[in-house]
Amino acid sequence: MIKRLAAFVGENKKDALLTPVFVCLECVFEVLIPFLMANIIDKGVIVGDFGYTVKMGLVLALFAVLSVCCGISAARFSTNAASGFASNLRGALFHKVQEFSFSNIDKFSTSSIITRLTTDINNIMQAFVALLRIATRAPLMMIVSLVFAFSVNARLATIYLCAVPVLGVFVYCMFRKTFPMFQKVFKAYDGLNEVVQENLTGIRVVKSYVREEHEVNKFNKASNAIYTLFVKAERVMSFNMPGMQLAMYGCQILICWFGANMIVSHTMTTGQLSSIIAYSGMILASLMMLSMVLVMVSMAEASAKRAIEILDEQSDIVSPELAVTLVPDGSITFENVAFSYSGRADKNVLAGVNLEIKSGQTIGILGGTGSGKSTLVQMIPRLYDATEGTVKVGGINVKDYDVQALRDAVAMVLQKNELFSGTIKENLRWGNAEATDEEIIEACKLAQADEFVATMPDGYDTMIERGGTNVSGGQKQRLCIARALIKKPKILILDDSTSAVDTATEAAIREGFRSFIPDTTKLIIAQRISSVRDCDAIVVLDEGAISGIGTHDELMANNKIYREVYYSQQKGGED
Repeated sequence: MIKRLAAFVGENKKDALLTPVFVCLECVFEVLIPFLMANIIDKGVIVGDFGYTVKMGLVLALFAVLSVCCGISAARFSTNAASGFASNLRGALFHKVQEFSFSNIDKFSTSSIITRLTTDINNIMQAFVALLRIATRAPLMMIVSLVFAFSVNARLATIYLCAVPVLGVFVYCMFRKTFPMFQKVFKAYDGLNEVVQENLTGIRVVKSYVREEHEVNKFNKASNAIYTLFVKAERVMSFNMPGMQLAMYGCQILICWFGANMIVSHTMTTGQLSSIIAYSGMILASLMMLSMVLVMVSMAEASAKRAIEILDEQSDIVSPELAVTLVPDGSITFENVAFSYSGRADKNVLAGVNLEIKSGQTIGILGGTGSGKSTLVQMIPRLYDATEGTVKVGGINVKDYDVQALRDAVAMVLQKNELFSGTIKENLRWGNAEATDEEIIEACKLAQADEFVATMPDGYDTMIERGGTNVSGGQKQRLCIARALIKKPKILILDDSTSAVDTATEAAIREGFRSFIPDTTKLIIAQRISSVRDCDAIVVLDEGAISGIGTHDELMANNKIYREVYYSQQKGGED
């Protein structure tokens, strides 16, 4: 895992390597200061040698300044290295997510992916900084301090050798205890993010049904789960500091006791005792820093595993080696197609679908909720792959195409229309980045969007808020249709995307399709028969299977489901 993550240091290797160098220099100068202090006391102050005291005092001040300068340099280099590392890792995760199919995203959930890109990356970055600085400084400081302490008085320094192994075992046991708890914490964060995301996305529904209290209770439940887990982990960690202080202050008391006796018996000087006490403080601080690093590493390890899960996830939709890069036409063929979100045959959403659509045809797709309409069309651009059977576009299996080339030939206006923050022009150019202003205006006229865009203060330069919250549902649908038209695709799929516009506007949009993209194959999923009545053929789906195919008149004569829908819409179901 460490090797995988280390690869993301990338161009920041120089900063990452320089950090430990300056940390080591900082430690050397810092450890020399007590040694110099002992000499100043014993050879300068007590003896009364003012010249020696001043000279060594200046050297001590120089070492202090050099220690501070090295510490500042280490902080600067570590910050640059950690920020760059986090940026590279976050970018790699985001890029990986862009390759995911819908099923990959469903596996992790949107809220979990957001947590991994934010909270988990921050935990890893903080641990990286700690490893560069503290994990270098603390062991080095402890070892050098022990060496100098032994050089001053080996008998007193032996006290530390008894305490250090005990404290090491103590910290290791805490680490083993808290790691599983932090793993649960981050899963709880996923749940909290999901509640927040769901609430903010559906805030209008929440307010219209006066469900604020219910949402607050959901949030409190998710938040309390994190609180409980953190308290449980911190309860274990709370023994860390008292345990260390008890051991190390106990060592200092013993050192002061035995040291004082040695001074009385003239086997040790006052300066030597002061340096031993200073080194004991350094050893205590080093052990405390090490325990803090272990806590951060414990949290970061759980986060790192979650990040690597994203990196290791393989998209189930990839381009083959010798992929076809040109879609010849918009013909579509379904051959014995079945699909299941779980991959199990007994959970099929679609089964035994056989359908042939000629290039340039306009096909209506009708069916009840859950009949598999959206799933059927999402297999055409390989948003999902068929569990069984074959889907062909232009007479070629969709799995043989380069995924990007296939999706460039297909434009979809989904059930949930999505606009992004930016101007109207910027949103429409998602369909074609090179589209001219004239092409944008023409597409909007065909989609019946030009009229309301022209009334906006800044016209096509009007800013759209994230999610298109500053336009109505019907306006959003028409802008999404215009975005699809700009693409000039070989296949256009409208997934119930005119439900928020009136029938007259819808008819005008269909007329625009006939004039602007006559050679494009058009698939129109709709709930209203008026939306598909004039199509070349209408496909009726029922419980994942094709119930009937034909024109309006043919289905009225031969298909019971179609007749029932027609009468319920046209005559209120009286017949």
